[in-house]
Amino acid sequence: MTKLKIFGLLLIAALLGSCDGKPPLDNPARGTIVIAADESFRPLVTQLTSAYSGIYPDAHFKVIYKPEQEAINLMLKDSARMAFTTRLLTANEKAVLNQRKIVGASTKLATDGVALIINQTNTDSLMTIDELKQVFTGKIKQWSQLKGGNQSGPITLVFDNNNSSNLEFVLHKFEIKNVTGLRIFTAKSNREVIDFVRQNPSALGFIGVNWISDGDEPLTAELSKDLRVVGISPKTNPTERADYFQPFQEDLGMQRYPLRRPVYALSREAHPGLAGGLVNYVIRDAGSLIIYKLGLWPSVPYNREVNLRK
Repeated sequence: MTKLKIFGLLLIAALLGSCDGKPPLDNPARGTIVIAADESFRPLVTQLTSAYSGIYPDAHFKVIYKPEQEAINLMLKDSARMAFTTRLLTANEKAVLNQRKIVGASTKLATDGVALIINQTNTDSLMTIDELKQVFTGKIKQWSQLKGGNQSGPITLVFDNNNSSNLEFVLHKFEIKNVTGLRIFTAKSNREVIDFVRQNPSALGFIGVNWISDGDEPLTAELSKDLRVVGISPKTNPTERADYFQPFQEDLGMQRYPLRRPVYALSREAHPGLAGGLVNYVIRDAGSLIIYKLGLWPSVPYNREVNLRK
């Protein structure tokens, strides 16, 4: 068979393939995919996807923000290509992908923290991890019961959603099975948690720290106004201010902040596509700089080469 005939057959096969009615597959530089993400990661995911689309104008992301379990379910049902979460898939969730002969992928992108926020008028901004556990077991119900507490009134715990990663993380950490009897209020988003705490001096809010940790973002300054971030000590009986840590970059990276958690990108992508391109951008390219900028701790630091000249 001559080279001309071979080329002709390949051309015909390509034409037939393009006319089979199926849309072309996306690739790392082009296409449109749906991403599901826990709402507490909205600032992080927004900046990562926006930066990636700025490099590749033909890459488009439709992001759906849901409580973590719903975000994972969207990915399992093939309603989303990937999900940003605080945990890996369970055995039952992996089985869903296995039944469809899909090899899922998981990549740790960063270390995040659940930030505890209080009203600016509340000066009880230090708490031990043991005290926080007692709040969730119902042993501590009043601000005045905290060590050195000078705020009166009951403690109102404020979360963004009944199924949020923030709430699930805290309940899992303290092995809490039943929240009946706890004074818990749920808002619709992390931003509404911030607004509620700003208006209620007795509130103790729980949010993803990336909402208030980007020092260069005007929105961060707006959201942080009239709030205090609680310092938490892993010690039962701390003796000095240095025993308390906040959920910001250094204390997250050095694993000093007790309520730190991972950020994962879970994917069901079956070809070298846009989801893989985004993950590679985060862990192998300048995406880690965005994580730094947001005050989180990237899993893979961005390597900077500096040339010194005499």
